[in-house]
Amino acid sequence: MKQEFTLTIYTENQVGLINKIAILFSRRKISLESLNTSPSEIENIYRFTIVVKETETVVKNLVRQLEKIVDVFKVFYNTNEEIIWQQIALYKLATEVIMKEVKVERLLREYGANAVVIRNDYTVFEVTGQDNEINNLLTELDQYGLIEFVKSSRIAIIKSSNGIHQQVLDMEKNDPTKLPINNEFLNLKSMIFEM
Repeated sequence: MKQEFTLTIYTENQVGLINKIAILFSRRKISLESLNTSPSEIENIYRFTIVVKETETVVKNLVRQLEKIVDVFKVFYNTNEEIIWQQIALYKLATEVIMKEVKVERLLREYGANAVVIRNDYTVFEVTGQDNEINNLLTELDQYGLIEFVKSSRIAIIKSSNGIHQQVLDMEKNDPTKLPINNEFLNLKSMIFEM
């Protein structure tokens, strides 16, 4: 049965990487519900947060394929119950409506909206929440002549994960390139390289 999964992909920031990732999705005819990219907690490592509606079997196979991409360090997949997630939305309304309609002001307060820009002709509010909260406010404000609306992609943190930070630190600690090299021929270089 299809359900919503959030993929968290840790990568290097390389040109063309998003194309490689997109090709894997398009080959499998998997539609993206949401896509966000941002720096992670580790310098030079970036984080893709992708939301899909698919079966777990398809998602597991997709994760295996994503981890085969050279620039991808690690991929996690989680259900909504296993993550903490939010989105942000901006709503633009005529300032005149907000001043006249007490219901609009109550709605905005009820949903925890913050004014971002206030001008004579319009006011922009931002709300942080989940899909249902954002969409409910959209439906309500639509009745009052909503001018414009935009919603961000999902950002998420995995509840049970330590992230990738510790794994990277462990990799760096166990980096074989930092171990001293014992070369038995090093002391014999004058004998070996003389002709």
